Amino acid sequence: MTDVQPPADRRLAAQALAANDPTGWFEPLYAEAAAGTSVIPWDRDVPNPLLVDWLRTRSLPQGTRGLVIGCGYGTDAEFVASQGIRTTAFDVSPSAIRGARARFPQSPVTYRVADLLNPPPTWVHAYDLVIESITVQSLPLDVRTAAVTNIRNLVAPNATLLVIADISTTPATTGPPWPLTRADIDSFTTADLNQIRVETLPRPDTSGLHRWRAEFHRPPH
Repeated sequence: MTDVQPPADRRLAAQALAANDPTGWFEPLYAEAAAGTSVIPWDRDVPNPLLVDWLRTRSLPQGTRGLVIGCGYGTDAEFVASQGIRTTAFDVSPSAIRGARARFPQSPVTYRVADLLNPPPTWVHAYDLVIESITVQSLPLDVRTAAVTNIRNLVAPNATLLVIADISTTPATTGPPWPLTRADIDSFTTADLNQIRVETLPRPDTSGLHRWRAEFHRPPH
C-alpha cells in the first residue's frame, strides 16, 4: 500500500511551523516550483476577478501609489499597474520575485523581497491603495494579529485597503490555508481605519465556496 503524501504547501508549511518560522515555507515551495518538482496552488494566469471587478469601478487619481502584498508571480500586481497605478509588489520568497520579473520582463511594477511580519519602515503610511489578497490566510493564527496590524500600518491618510480572503465560520485549526472569519475581517478596522463595505462573493473557481471582499478607508489628517 502506497503512502499518500500531503500537498507540497502543507508538507513544507508543517516543517516551517515546527521550526517556529511561519513564513519559512514559501521560499522552499517556490524553489521547488522553479525546479519543476512542485506547483504553486494559488498561481493563476489571470488576475483575481474579485480584484478586477472592484478596481475597474474605481476612478483613482493619477500618481496613486499601490502596494500588492504577497504578490507571488505578479499577475495581480500587473493588473493593478495596468490601471495607471504606481505599483510596488512584494513577496517573502526571492524565488517568487525572480519568477515575477522573468514572467513580466518589461513590467512597470517595482518588485521587492520583503516580509509582511517585518516590513520596511519606509512603507508605513506610504500607500494610497493597499491590496491584501489571500496572504493573511496563508499564515498561522498565532501571527495573524501581527500581520493584520502591519497591513493596516501600510495605509496612508486618505487611502484605501482592499482585503480578499476565503471565508470560515469558525477559527481554522489546520492549514494552510487558515481562512478568515468575520471577526478577522472586522479586526482590520480601527479608530482611524474605517470599514466601508464587506461582501461575500463566489470564488473564481468551481468550488462553490465564497470569499470575503472588504474595503477600508483611512480618513485624511
